[in-house]
Amino acid sequence: MADKRRQNYLHGAAILTIGVVIMKILGFFYKIPLGNILGDEGYSMFMGAYNIYYIFFTLATAGLPVALSRMVAEADANGRAKQEQKIFRVALGTFTVIGLVFFLIMFCFPHWLAAEYLENPDAAPSVRAMAPAILLVCIVSAYRGYCQGNGNMLPTTVDEVLEVLFKVISGLVLAVVVMGRYRGTRMALPMGSAGAIFGVSIGSAVSLLYMIVYKRRHYDTLAAPYTAGIVAPNDTPEDDDAVDSAAKIVKDILTIGIPIAAGACILALLNSVDSKLCMNRLQSAAGFNYQQAKVLYGVYGKAQTLFNLPAAFITPLTISIVPAISAAIAKGVRREAGAISENSMRVAAAVSIPMGVGLSVLAGPIMRLLYPGSHLAGPGLLRIMGVASFFVCIVLMENAILQASGREKLTMVTLIIGGLVKIVINWFLVAQRSINIYGAPVGTLVSYVVMAVMNYVFMTVTLDYRPRLLRVFAGPLLSSALMGATAWTVYGLVDRVLRGGGGLGNVLSLGAAILLAVIMYAAAAILSRSITAEDMRLIPGGEKLAKLLHMR
Repeated sequence: MADKRRQNYLHGAAILTIGVVIMKILGFFYKIPLGNILGDEGYSMFMGAYNIYYIFFTLATAGLPVALSRMVAEADANGRAKQEQKIFRVALGTFTVIGLVFFLIMFCFPHWLAAEYLENPDAAPSVRAMAPAILLVCIVSAYRGYCQGNGNMLPTTVDEVLEVLFKVISGLVLAVVVMGRYRGTRMALPMGSAGAIFGVSIGSAVSLLYMIVYKRRHYDTLAAPYTAGIVAPNDTPEDDDAVDSAAKIVKDILTIGIPIAAGACILALLNSVDSKLCMNRLQSAAGFNYQQAKVLYGVYGKAQTLFNLPAAFITPLTISIVPAISAAIAKGVRREAGAISENSMRVAAAVSIPMGVGLSVLAGPIMRLLYPGSHLAGPGLLRIMGVASFFVCIVLMENAILQASGREKLTMVTLIIGGLVKIVINWFLVAQRSINIYGAPVGTLVSYVVMAVMNYVFMTVTLDYRPRLLRVFAGPLLSSALMGATAWTVYGLVDRVLRGGGGLGNVLSLGAAILLAVIMYAAAAILSRSITAEDMRLIPGGEKLAKLLHMR
């Protein structure tokens, strides 16, 4: 494989982030209009089915592709090209079998999953409509993991954008068409949700086709050794003829992947348990009827769409650092692994803290703009979830560092404990009528704080390297505080001047607040060296931008 397709880990993360930006823009034209088409009640069916799918998706794709990426990176660092190819072939077969099993469960038992597990029987058509997507995504993840292990993030980015593009187009069209067909009947919302969610399967089919074509065009020849820019003292490739057996490769994939998948599955289970627990406690303990519970959970689901935004920008960095850290450790350059870990945490903090602050400070105008007419609980939910989003991002980065360092079992422990904390808090708080659905984001916040602290303790005890907290967080926290104060002040002043402007006034006030807040954060981040010229050189076009901004 030509070296030009390889990227530095931050360069690769930047490529993935560009894809995230495009996908989030496309997602804006999917979930936001969809939430308004289906309403709070219909959106609860969509979210319930998506949470079921996400459990299987996480089981199949969270741990195993990370294991594949790590194994490919280690083989690549040691010059074992034939080993790389065999790892991919075995992984592809393994992922396909797993995807088929999960497809059959979702396709054959949608009513049980919706009625008994989610306590939302109207979500059953949506669960079945999502089933083909899980098989297709499992297969696609093998191709993505192979490319990522080779330090090539470009195909994953293009692939994900294509997937979302076709999901948006087909999902919205199907939602409108199906709801029109069932208009005036009780099945209008359940079938409309199912039509929308089938777009995920269509997008996944296009995604798989692209990855098959890409690999055949670019990876027909054996890959050349990749060292992620690391020079080892004794850089002698191993005997490439000594490839491992298929049984050993499967064992290694499962040994690495199962703890990661099991831990990550806790997060997916949290979402589905969240759905079941909230629906149950709102009705059985807080005294709301089924209709009211669906509305409350639906507006919570809308707030979750925004809550997930910061994590979406951090995930590319977690994907990119796993093979980079693994390659450094395989070459025996542990200091390089430590530098990658700390720089990644610092970049993650510089991105996630201001986004979380922005969601919290501007929660009211954001919800009124995107979801007009939704339940009044929306802004309050988003304020809490904005704070929680920062801790989610930190946990994601800590997990990636531990997984890349061979400590994947520890992440499972933290996620299990964090999950139990969330369940306990939700059980008691959501049952209080005066608190009701607000208890769910409080549980999320506390659980992620617990997980972040536990992960850092594990990193301190088990690794030779760990991020220095003051260097990681001081600059972004100060810059974000100034940014938040700017956003709050500007929105209040402009809104007062434009009082009575209605929806247009809200748009203008929000736009002015965001623009000046971004300028304030950028200036403060540069002055506090939260983002340095060295960081900028590692991303495409960053060196020119650093010179333009006179960064040091």
